[in-house]
Amino acid sequence: MPVDYSVYLVTDRGILGGRDLFKAVEHALKGGANLLQLREKDISSRDFYDLAVKMKDLTNSYGVPLVINDRLDIALAVDAAGLHIGQDDIPLRIAREIMGPDKIIGYSVSNLEQALFGEKNGADYLGAGPVYATGSKADAGLPIGPGTLKTIKESVSIPVVAIGGVGITNIEEVRKTGVNGISVISAILGNPDIEEAAKNITGLWRGI
Repeated sequence: MPVDYSVYLVTDRGILGGRDLFKAVEHALKGGANLLQLREKDISSRDFYDLAVKMKDLTNSYGVPLVINDRLDIALAVDAAGLHIGQDDIPLRIAREIMGPDKIIGYSVSNLEQALFGEKNGADYLGAGPVYATGSKADAGLPIGPGTLKTIKESVSIPVVAIGGVGITNIEEVRKTGVNGISVISAILGNPDIEEAAKNITGLWRGI
């Protein structure tokens, strides 16, 4: 079944300013986010597992796939829809062997060489960026810009999602590159009205 990557929400508790993560995610799903990546860097494996179980129940109720960031063990343990890994995580080919052919695997890339490697070695989609400067990820690296994003999209046959600094002011520029979707954190979760922010982002992406 094809996956809709258009508005791809990534969680980050730090941006919520103490607000409840589940309520925030539910508001985003109500507003139109159609894929969720659960990203947790600073909690125990048990807490991550418990959180993922609850989050999967929530995403299932909205018919939205849940992707786990980095942690292959957690993705397997909760039978998540997929796993997203980066350049410094478990090797892509090994992740594919362990996850099997029916799970979604996303791969973070910042240049064409990495993108071609990802496509060749089993990624279902690429998270390409950071397109713009971003404060959501300290080790994101230098922005690649819409030009490199477009080159990556035109050089691979799997879906490409733009990551890093994407928001209201530049969605149209990103959309023109032909990518399949946008990965957003602060543009939705950093907003006081998360549901409304998600609706606005979704509408802009669809050109409504």
